[in-house]
Amino acid sequence: QVQLVESGGGLVQPGGSLRLSCAVSKPIIHDVRMAWFRQTPGKDREFVASISTSGRLTWYADSVKGRFTISRDNAKTTGYLQMNSLKPADTAVYTCATGTPLLGEPQSAGSYDSWGRGTQVTVSS
Repeated sequence: QVQLVESGGGLVQPGGSLRLSCAVSKPIIHDVRMAWFRQTPGKDREFVASISTSGRLTWYADSVKGRFTISRDNAKTTGYLQMNSLKPADTAVYTCATGTPLLGEPQSAGSYDSWGRGTQVTVSS
């Protein structure tokens, strides 16, 4: 079974930056999309960003466009989410996911069948 392990979360002041990583326990990941979702207590899971198998295509939620950048290193079987200009509204548990493009749209949680346990990001002064 594929395991995904996130790291890089923490406490940061508004306007600060964090870089999240998602290590995938699979020798080859060039056949799966990667995505980041986030969730806060009492709210539904929210799409943040996703990236195509090759890394050439990316998709972002409007709320993070221009501030977050998703990337991947297939040789290292790792995905990343660079988060800049962070706001208190970005506070959430961030979870990475992988899935084949055949499963559906890149922004839909149903398009991913492997999930990490999440890492907490807190933006506060």
